[in-house]
Amino acid sequence: MDKKMSNGRTAVERGSERELVVTHSFDAPVRLVFDAWTKPELFKQWWAPKSSGVPLLSCEMDVRTGGGYSVTFGQDAANSMTFFGKYLEVSPPSRLVWTNDESENGSVTTVTFEEEEDGRTLLVLHELYPSKEAADESCAGMEGAIPEQFGQLDELLVTLGARV
Repeated sequence: MDKKMSNGRTAVERGSERELVVTHSFDAPVRLVFDAWTKPELFKQWWAPKSSGVPLLSCEMDVRTGGGYSVTFGQDAANSMTFFGKYLEVSPPSRLVWTNDESENGSVTTVTFEEEEDGRTLLVLHELYPSKEAADESCAGMEGAIPEQFGQLDELLVTLGARV
């Protein structure tokens, strides 16, 4: 996967044969961006790409080191898929690390949040997979989804900033 840009704000690339790296600059302060990643009521508003037509049915998060999460997508309970794992590191508001335990090919995801001088937030997401094949399989659909998800988060952050 070559480096791909979306609106000049999201870059999606392979860091290595087992790693996906995504960077995005959000027009919001670190604490708002971190909240959107760690508060279920906010996360539910932006995580599922609207173009997929597959809504986020539930989202549970115990955001602390050793805590867990569970996110279920689908049209209904009979036609759904749940992603789950545990938080390995939670360092508000600068870093989150979690496992993706729904399959043996799940990645370890690290997200860092860095405040930029102009009040923006630089987010870097790393997903490290157990094998090149697992990375290839997972990354195939993410190239289009991640920029859409981050665009939805951009929209949410505008409304959150208006409420502050």
